[in-house]
Amino acid sequence: MDVLTTALPTGIAEDDAASVVAWAAATFGSGLVLTASFEDPVLVHLVATHAPGTPIVVLDTQYLFAETKWLIDNLHRRLGFPLEVFEPAAGVVPDDQWQFDVERCCARRKVEPLSRALSGRSGWITGIRRVDGPTRADTPVVQYDATRSITKINPLAAWSDERLDQYIVDHALPRNPLTERGYPSIGCWPCTRSVAPGEDKRAGRWSGQNKTECGLHVSSVTMIEKVRAS
Repeated sequence: MDVLTTALPTGIAEDDAASVVAWAAATFGSGLVLTASFEDPVLVHLVATHAPGTPIVVLDTQYLFAETKWLIDNLHRRLGFPLEVFEPAAGVVPDDQWQFDVERCCARRKVEPLSRALSGRSGWITGIRRVDGPTRADTPVVQYDATRSITKINPLAAWSDERLDQYIVDHALPRNPLTERGYPSIGCWPCTRSVAPGEDKRAGRWSGQNKTECGLHVSSVTMIEKVRAS
């Protein structure tokens, strides 16, 4: 379905994630997709419940934590959603690029596979929340990603950590074991560490480097150019 939508309809509260997901399913139909990091189970459960049949995409960078893979398998068995796994392009194999060029490593392992995952789609659900950190503090619930020519829906944008935790308890959902070991933000194992009390939630991502985003949620051609140069 070819739909251009840049705002949440009047009548749906921005913190009503279930209604946001249901609206997205009704609006974009077979053009809708969710990309999930499986940092937590909440959005996957919401989409499987309120937009059944929507594909849930995992970007397998070749560096996923074992705990993340466990949560993917656990939720897939429990909820039975369509699971699509996108790997890096042929010829990209585990290497040490993350040690000296994290930008290009992310471009090859995340941004390029995401482009393939979103190809032909018109609506893209993500798990971005405003409380994730300063770079995400102004995230709208619905926006248009001009770089990828797709409407981006962030149903949990207005949710607090407490509300997320309560949803997990209310629905008896499994947690990513790493969250209870001091990992509030989870990416690839070479570039993710636990955080100390008082640190920013994303301080454990690319620690010690001038980098805060992998490129999936940056509306810029910069990362696309890095993919082409890889």
